[in-house]
Amino acid sequence: MVRPMSQENNSTQTHFGFRDVNITEKSSMVRGVFDSVAPRYDLMNDLMSGGIHRWWKNILIKRINPGPAMKLLDVGGGTGDIAFKFLEKGGQDVIICDINEEMLKVGRDRALDRAIIEGPRWVRGNAEQLPLKDSSIDTYVTAFCLRNVTHLAEALKEARRVLRPGGHFLCLEFSRVILPSLAKLYDSYSFNVLPLIGQLVANDRDSYQYLAESIRRFPPQEDFAAMIAEAGLDQVSHQNLSGGIAAIHSAWRI
Repeated sequence: MVRPMSQENNSTQTHFGFRDVNITEKSSMVRGVFDSVAPRYDLMNDLMSGGIHRWWKNILIKRINPGPAMKLLDVGGGTGDIAFKFLEKGGQDVIICDINEEMLKVGRDRALDRAIIEGPRWVRGNAEQLPLKDSSIDTYVTAFCLRNVTHLAEALKEARRVLRPGGHFLCLEFSRVILPSLAKLYDSYSFNVLPLIGQLVANDRDSYQYLAESIRRFPPQEDFAAMIAEAGLDQVSHQNLSGGIAAIHSAWRI
């Protein structure tokens, strides 16, 4: 049975998947997960989603609407997927900020494989304490990152802080399935097939068990939209993808 999302037990506790852990431990535990999966992260995304994540990201890029004058911040985008698509579509100025050095290494290597010498700036940093100046970014984008942060509300406030007035916030994240028949099938796939793929391909069942659990602990679409508004962003909306398996949330700094 899928465990429903619950509130933190107290100010010293948070969730790591379905486990309650000390709030000071989560960041290092998440870092350990992505240290482990980084070398096969993109391969595993293809296997887990049947390649659908690429379609979702293409929709996200259309929402970004890259242009040569746009300054883009990609939070949690260490392997470079969004940044490379941004550059291919006419963008020129992109900062990739990721807390995990192993993911950044994979991204830098992928850039070299594509003969991309100049373009992305690779920065190690925490989504809750971005190493950027106030009002310095045109577009803040994040894909499959925010469900892993310790303090989601703080990460959203940071997004607003670094956006310029008129700046665009976009978040692609796994969300709550809205079709009952699909939800049962998706739960079975997530908790039986995904960990098995992780074990067979990446020799890491536990990390992919955590990733499946972390999706269920992330706020559903309307709740997340309310959190974005509470952080001070305006015109909040969301677009469900694949029946709500994923969703793109959009908002603006006014």
